[in-house]
Amino acid sequence: MKRLFCTILTALLLAGPCLAEEFGMPAWEYPLEPEILENKSGYITLVNRDHLLDSTYVPDDLVTISARHIYAIKGDKLRKAAMQAMNRMFAAAEADGQVLYLKSVYRAYSTQSYMYNNRLNNVGRDDGVVAYPGSSDHQTGLGADILNLEWTKKSGMTPAFGATSEAQWMEAHCAEYGFIIRYMEDKEAITGIIYEPWHLRYVGVEAAQYIMGHHLSLEEFDEEWHAYIADWEARGGNFRELLRLRAIPEPAQVLYTTDEGEEEVSLFN
Repeated sequence: MKRLFCTILTALLLAGPCLAEEFGMPAWEYPLEPEILENKSGYITLVNRDHLLDSTYVPDDLVTISARHIYAIKGDKLRKAAMQAMNRMFAAAEADGQVLYLKSVYRAYSTQSYMYNNRLNNVGRDDGVVAYPGSSDHQTGLGADILNLEWTKKSGMTPAFGATSEAQWMEAHCAEYGFIIRYMEDKEAITGIIYEPWHLRYVGVEAAQYIMGHHLSLEEFDEEWHAYIADWEARGGNFRELLRLRAIPEPAQVLYTTDEGEEEVSLFN
């Protein structure tokens, strides 16, 4: 009886952590957990000219910005997790002597469309300065333009901001708070957007540390993890089933002594 009980206990405990190979699947060896790549939160969603947001898309968890910002965007919004992380990052930056200001945050499709068409009329071509409608991180509610005080007084933003101590601090530390530099200096051919040292995108801490640590654009990261899952499934894995199995709660264990003086374990879900 005791041996049978231990067998049941072992089976239940395995269902909690749910290592893939113990269910006949290849070992999961990607550096990020499957739940991050499941992307229920939408934090790692790729948005660009090839992956457009619908014109009706509006995040459902937008909150009014509370970090330091220029007056022009007072009352504007970011998604809740991004705003909370932004507050932590701003506080850390200030502790290091770097004072940051939000300039541009969530932007509706209609606003992006107006800005894009205005740029086309002024310049005569798509020069990569203003994102095509539906392709902007700003519409996700996870993208934000961040400057120092001096640059908030300028009429526009240029890659020269990257030479400031504030921009260099953000590049070095943004991943600690879940942000990436969305449009890197040497990734313009991949992103289709000029170097924007002021534009941060929230993806979550684990993903941000991986992306920045490996100097990836969001496009490269998106291609990489999709390719990993495709290869993993080709070797016998089942991503959806793995997620389901990993979601099985681990039972609580209570050790007690029977009337006969033997120790037993009781399980509660």
